[in-house]
Amino acid sequence: MSSGTAVVILNYNGRHYLEKFLPTIVANSVGYPIWIADNASTDESMIWLQSHYPEIHTIQIANNLGYAGGYNYALSRIEAKYFVLLNSDIEVTANWIEPVIEFMESDEQIAACQPKIRAYDLPSHFEYAGAAGGYMDYLGYPFCRGRIFDTREEDLGQYDDEVDVFWATGACLFLRAEAFRQARGFDERFFAHMEEIDLCWRLLNAGYRVTYSGRSTVYHVGGGTLHKSNPRKTFLNYRNNLIMLFKNLPKGRRWKTILYRLVLDGISSVRFMATGAWPDVLAILRAHFAFYSMVPALIRNEKRTRYRAPLYYKSVVWEYFINSHHKFPELPGIHTAKVPKP
Repeated sequence: MSSGTAVVILNYNGRHYLEKFLPTIVANSVGYPIWIADNASTDESMIWLQSHYPEIHTIQIANNLGYAGGYNYALSRIEAKYFVLLNSDIEVTANWIEPVIEFMESDEQIAACQPKIRAYDLPSHFEYAGAAGGYMDYLGYPFCRGRIFDTREEDLGQYDDEVDVFWATGACLFLRAEAFRQARGFDERFFAHMEEIDLCWRLLNAGYRVTYSGRSTVYHVGGGTLHKSNPRKTFLNYRNNLIMLFKNLPKGRRWKTILYRLVLDGISSVRFMATGAWPDVLAILRAHFAFYSMVPALIRNEKRTRYRAPLYYKSVVWEYFINSHHKFPELPGIHTAKVPKP
């Protein structure tokens, strides 16, 4: 089936979210085909869906391929100019699609865009996963306009703009299909977490733009599949961050950056120890060993690329925890991000 814009929801045991949020999605997406790609759920999600929304298109995936593999599988079977990747734990609002597509139509180099992401549990504030567009410092720590680590800003209209960013959140990610296919989709080795940052980094290096539109707003529950305190999530975040850095940094900066991360991740482990979160400490250790075991394959499969993606050349960890800069506008030099040297 062909359409200009297709809304695609990847579901894994999310029947309770579909029951809660799908009615609003359907009501506010009139004229746009909605697809549910099911990642081998065991909670009878698809039985419920076929009973209540037979008009919605479905794709059954035989095994749980994670976010990266699940979306690659689904999007390869959908014809559209734009894909809207939407988490099942998102509440959309009226007119949430049109402003973003209008912005992307203004420049064919815009490959990805996200709307404003507010928190479902605290609607006046930004949500952790994306907020008002993502950035990354030179050590690989992602942060957002409107959210740095555990500090979420109140939405007072300060980010009602449309701007270029470093990464757009996978919770509600608008993609130009042609660019997504040119980039060969998500890296399925990630399984879940940070695959959208890796994709955005590759799109930037390919000469595309990654953007944010404050003219559209959605509300995100967050942690719908893996809660932030889950050791599995800790493992994926730490391992995938190292993979992403190795893949996308210039060769001359790789190992120096990873050495810094080894030290900082060790400090992070100490913080987990202080709270008795030993499973997370073990998850960080396993993440590092898993990454090092993957390095030979990463080297064999690497491709020559130009480096166009600008990084924030200060440590957001230092600025947040030492200099007490807890809000995005407080970060010194944030508007002078630079392209890393080869």
